[in-house]
Amino acid sequence: MCREWHKSSYSDGSGGECVEVSEGEQTLVRDTQHRDLGCLGFSGDEWSAFLAGVKADEL
Repeated sequence: MCREWHKSSYSDGSGGECVEVSEGEQTLVRDTQHRDLGCLGFSGDEWSAFLAGVKADEL
């Protein structure tokens, strides 16, 4: 199955620390520099909690 990926809005704009995200039943996250190493998967609730933590500057 082929998924669409996009650069996360939280990534470093200078091209250094790039993270790509693919939304779906699970949200997948991978390192742009090391795509061959796979990705991490998060449920909707887990991803929402992560984003809330980032927005609240808790992470």
